[in-house]
Amino acid sequence: MSKQKTMSLTSDLVALCHSDIADPGPDSRWTPIGDDGYRALAERLDRENPDAPLWVFAYGSLIWKPEFQAIDNRRATAFGWHRSFCLSINRWRASREQPGLMMALARGGRCDGVVYRLPPADRVAQIERMLRREVSFIENVDSIRWLPVKTEGGPLKALGFWVGGTGERILSRRPLEDVAQVLARACGHLGSCAEYLYNTVTHLEEFGIRDRNLWRLQHLVAAEIRTIHGLNAPSALPSA
Repeated sequence: MSKQKTMSLTSDLVALCHSDIADPGPDSRWTPIGDDGYRALAERLDRENPDAPLWVFAYGSLIWKPEFQAIDNRRATAFGWHRSFCLSINRWRASREQPGLMMALARGGRCDGVVYRLPPADRVAQIERMLRREVSFIENVDSIRWLPVKTEGGPLKALGFWVGGTGERILSRRPLEDVAQVLARACGHLGSCAEYLYNTVTHLEEFGIRDRNLWRLQHLVAAEIRTIHGLNAPSALPSA
């Protein structure tokens, strides 16, 4: 069966999810990493991969908003992991009144993504910049790890963020229908969860990557947004 090429989740539907939300600031329950902590963690990660190129595995927003300069990129697969909207958030693309979900890598299956190679100069500073973008609290440092990935050019070791995280922020094995209800409603000062899903799916498509769960999820989120706003009923669920 051929793939449906048109997404159900459109930019117009995503726009309906936007609200002007003020940044509530950091959650006081968690411990900020701090400048010294970021530098020490960056130095440790650099020592763990001293003689090899610095590759980063992107499976979500790093694909469409990397915020770093790369000198090479290629498709890559991480076996034993899969994308999952399992990371509970109450800031950024959510609020304390309407918590949201972001993607992380959970155990099992496979994840097709993209690896980016960073320039060889000033590696510690590059790693630190990514750490500041991806992780804010000491409690989540254990979700940063080196991942073995396979590419057409051979196996690589790449730095991954939010991989196999644990703790009360991780909400695993939620049905896609429940996830869709959250993503269709959550919005924060950086945008909505629906926008995050939309950007991820569209940019994965540009790399020729069709994640079956995300494709189904974008249809469910589109249907949920239509229901919330009283729009026409969605079409039947497309095949992946």
